[in-house]
Amino acid sequence: MTSPRVALSAAELDSLSADVLVLGAVSGSDGPVLLGDAPAVEEITAQFATFGFGGKADELLRLPTEDPSFGSVAIIGLGADAGTDAVRNAAASAVRQLAGAESLVLDLGINSVADTVAAFEGATLGAYAFNAFRGKTKDAQKPTAASVTILSPTAVPAEALERVDVLADAVNFVKDLTNTPGAELFPASFAAAAERAAEGLPVTVEVWDEARLSEEGCGGILGVGQGSSRLPRLVKVSYNPAGAAKHLAFVGKGITFDTGGNSMKPADFMLTMHHDMAGAATVLAATIAAARLQLNVRVTAWLCIAENLVSSTSIRPNDVLTMRDGTTVEVLNTDAEGRLVMADGLALASEEYPDAIIDVATLTGAVIVALGRRTAAVMGETGLVTSVVEAGQTAGEAHWPMPLPGELRGLLDSRFADLANLNPSVRDGGSLLAGVFLREFVGKTADGSGTIPWAHLDIAGTGTNNGAAYGVTSTGGTGASVRTLVTVLEDFAG
Repeated sequence: MTSPRVALSAAELDSLSADVLVLGAVSGSDGPVLLGDAPAVEEITAQFATFGFGGKADELLRLPTEDPSFGSVAIIGLGADAGTDAVRNAAASAVRQLAGAESLVLDLGINSVADTVAAFEGATLGAYAFNAFRGKTKDAQKPTAASVTILSPTAVPAEALERVDVLADAVNFVKDLTNTPGAELFPASFAAAAERAAEGLPVTVEVWDEARLSEEGCGGILGVGQGSSRLPRLVKVSYNPAGAAKHLAFVGKGITFDTGGNSMKPADFMLTMHHDMAGAATVLAATIAAARLQLNVRVTAWLCIAENLVSSTSIRPNDVLTMRDGTTVEVLNTDAEGRLVMADGLALASEEYPDAIIDVATLTGAVIVALGRRTAAVMGETGLVTSVVEAGQTAGEAHWPMPLPGELRGLLDSRFADLANLNPSVRDGGSLLAGVFLREFVGKTADGSGTIPWAHLDIAGTGTNNGAAYGVTSTGGTGASVRTLVTVLEDFAG
């Protein structure tokens, strides 16, 4: 994918030219209201009713123009307000919907550093397209504009725009990995992708194969992956700048394809299950971004990678696995596999006594029932959960705090092992029960005085978009929570 050349300009609109002039509009009570210094305002506004344009978010109206500097005029809706998030989404939506135009000028009426950076970020993210597996139809795909100019009278520090480029690369990297079919992205190739991503950076990548996983007692990852001929991997990605005062550990779920195992999913439910590694891709990308931004914080990411397939060697219901920390787990449903691989990752992360642990996983369908597909759930230690939610607000990504009620722990009692991976007779609060399970594998602080601060992000709803694109969110893998995690790392770096 080729990213557009996005630039800022403080020039007067009448000194610029492009294939399409993009204007913003908010949906006012008396109809859409144009933003910025639009030419021929009355003529444009008069056509809104004719075409039924209301200024809703992602709504785009393209009109002819007599202005010789522009081939046409497009109006992009921002919704009810022109806040920073709306500006970011409108810029992304306009760039994506106007694919085929060679050049764009965006006049969204912005006049602040925050909104200018948001528009720059949106325009950069909106250009994403995944065409790696197109054959005969590849040439028919319209490319996004090669040149996008954003009008803003506000000067923006160069480092702010460089940060946007790093974040966009990180998000697009996650999208590419998530969109790659399971036949192409499997444990070993995912590990190789992590190694390639770290090339030229002060990042070390250590890959544990099945033999090393066995030596280290990682029964969760081994158990989930034993049904596939392409055996599991654990990838440790480390960024450790000199003088870093704090250490944040990430753990990511990397199920490169999930059939459900012997507790097999219905056929329709397997569609998009190559996306079940989005958590591991997210923490990998955030770590690479931290290195590129030279953040003064130590970051260790643990990628727990396996295929959950069906064969004569697959784990069975009632099998007992021994996790890295010695906990034995009775598997009552092989489709609750993500928490099994994450248990090993959380135990390993805890052994290094980081200041905090954040895990990211497309873990439960229950979280989609609870929060829909545009909000991720966050559970864990209150202070860290609050930090993640606030970082998400800054990044324009919705996260919502969820509880981990103590009484749920009893539902995970096993007849014969230390723990069960779920309770098949209880369907209520499934995402919370999964969080309670994961909490069992978060270790103590170095001095033993308490538990390491931990937050669990369930991105089952936000990590994949099976519908039409909207705002900065493309179809397929979304790269959700990457920008939030980088913001958290920046907070840790001080």
